[in-house]
Amino acid sequence: MSLTFPVTPNPTPVADADRAAILANPGFGKYFTDHMVTATWTAGEGWHDGRVAAYGPITLMPSAAVLHYAQEIFEGLKAYRHADGSIWSFRPLANGQRLARSAARLALPVLPDEDFLASLSALVGVDRAWVPDVADGGEKSLYLRPFMYASEAFLGVRPANEVTYSVIASPAGAYFAGGLKPVTLWISEHFARAGSGGTGAAKCGGNYASSLAGQLEGIEHGCDQAVFLDSATQTFIEELGGMNLFFVTRDNRLVTPELTGTILEGVTRSSILDLGKELGLDPQERRIPIDEWKDGVASGEIREIFACGTAAVVTPVGELRWEGGSAPSTAGEAGGEVTNEIRRRLLDIQYGRVEDTHGWLTRLA
Repeated sequence: MSLTFPVTPNPTPVADADRAAILANPGFGKYFTDHMVTATWTAGEGWHDGRVAAYGPITLMPSAAVLHYAQEIFEGLKAYRHADGSIWSFRPLANGQRLARSAARLALPVLPDEDFLASLSALVGVDRAWVPDVADGGEKSLYLRPFMYASEAFLGVRPANEVTYSVIASPAGAYFAGGLKPVTLWISEHFARAGSGGTGAAKCGGNYASSLAGQLEGIEHGCDQAVFLDSATQTFIEELGGMNLFFVTRDNRLVTPELTGTILEGVTRSSILDLGKELGLDPQERRIPIDEWKDGVASGEIREIFACGTAAVVTPVGELRWEGGSAPSTAGEAGGEVTNEIRRRLLDIQYGRVEDTHGWLTRLA
């Protein structure tokens, strides 16, 4: 039987004036809406007790399994207000299906697609005033964060018999507040994000935690983020700590690292592969040696590089650095022609400025 999400209104919601001030300059991940979704799974009953209630602290026992064995997964997607006031999300079913794949890998219960979508609609419906108005042509949205964790209180290496699912929401401004700028990347040669047979294809916290040491190393060398290589040979490009990579070649190929089980299958990544065909590009998924990046920039074979993800959408990539060397930027001051056109097309679909010929949008409220 499908979950339902009855609403218990927050008795002390944020005042209208305070919410308006937040929405004027929300930043990213700093403020949260008045409510949250929760549901519980137990080994004997399955999913039950869906509800929408006031956003607030989570109570966990010190022995909760998630704190000791990292049985946890999450998703990230956005809700967009269109010109007529309706609220939509971009390919939410793909996020729900990825959450299911992540759950299977982390030995967590699978949340049915219809319950995933219903949880988003339930939260956005009650907190729709928190979805920013983009009449000014900006890139504001409501970021949705579904997550699932082992809440059973026990010590022992086995799948938990009690699991909690939740959704919280945070108003988000443009990821690049000062305008789109190319990011400088550092090749992480001492740290790997994920290994063969591990959890690299799942969206779980451990993958992001394992990327932080490489990111800090990059920052120490004046870079914005790190790019990770395969753990076996340290020669093939995988992804950044939280974004997929694309390369545009001189002969109009659109190349991205293939999914090997160690790379997260990004929803934006998948969408860009489809959009590339519409732009007359030849989308390719294959293993890409890091030397191909270095040599391709030097020869002019690679004419644009960009990263993509839910938060930043599309980000131009500039200089690449490593111990003892660097490859120059191909991005100019604000990215190349293909990078910016793909970014524009994605945003126009998400905000309802053009017809959604792909069927990617789902109305939430």
